Formats: sequence, structure tokens, C-alpha cells
Amino acid sequence: MNEIRFRLAISAQDYLRYYQGEVDSVTVQLIDGRTVQFPANALRQHIDQSGINGSFRIVFDENNKMLSMERVSN
Repeated sequence: MNEIRFRLAISAQDYLRYYQGEVDSVTVQLIDGRTVQFPANALRQHIDQSGINGSFRIVFDENNKMLSMERVSN
């Protein structure tokens, strides 16, 4: 299995566009320069009053299908 780690800081106001379906995916740039895109709805469980802030880990299977996403720190 492959995994990536990244940091996100999305305000509650900005996340509203994702939540309402105006934007359906999130693109992040990793420290090594790679860019990864994943479904915005994967972030729903991580939103709080201030939005989405923290470091996250996504685990992919051998076909690069997302298996899980978790917050690893704030």
C-alpha cells in the first residue's frame, strides 16, 4: 500500500464551496512536489468550526484507489 502525508488549512468559509458541491475535488501539493487530487467529500469528517486544519494521511491500494484518510496532527 502507498500513503501520502500533507498539510491542509481550509477556512470554514472556503470549505462551504466543497460542501455545497461547487467543487468536487481537492488538489494538494506534497513536499516532494507531486500533486495529488482526491474527492472533497473525504474531508467532511474532519471539518470543525474553523474549517479544516492539520496534517493528514491518505492510504491508497495498489491501484491508487483511496482506502482511508485520517488526521495525524493538528
